[in-house]
Amino acid sequence: MVGTTYSVQPMPPDPASTDYFDAPPLRIGVEYRKVDPEALAATYGDNAADMAEIDAHSPEGGFTDEGVSIHVIDPGDAHEYLRFDVFVDEPHYHYVHKGDGTNTVVEFDEPALGPMMPWMLDQLRDRLPSMLRRAGAAALAEQVTPDVGAQVAARVEETLRSIGELA
Repeated sequence: MVGTTYSVQPMPPDPASTDYFDAPPLRIGVEYRKVDPEALAATYGDNAADMAEIDAHSPEGGFTDEGVSIHVIDPGDAHEYLRFDVFVDEPHYHYVHKGDGTNTVVEFDEPALGPMMPWMLDQLRDRLPSMLRRAGAAALAEQVTPDVGAQVAARVEETLRSIGELA
């Protein structure tokens, strides 16, 4: 298996800074976020086990980064199955498993794959069903047609342009 699996869930989207749209059977969120030790403590500070896991895997001084997050959500139960964090320093993506509550983080290999932004749009367009299956959402994946993937990629690209994250 690729990636590192954690028991701590990714930071939830901030509703105030996330633009959502529906592309049945999915709900997509586009967010620009800044993650730093203070934001992590505000989110996880009441859960000692989560904070311990975050601290154990953070660099000295704590994890700090920023960039676009794309959230792929099942609108039926609001579970986020996939997340693409197109961050400046440490781009990565998540498979967020509902059944066992784990979160697998896959570091993005830019030298091999090129810039993450176009790669992410390609995955939304062409690979959503297989990535959803990997995250444990097989029933949801069966409902995602090629038209849905194309619609999601186009709407994400449009939203990124409107917030100044794509030229």
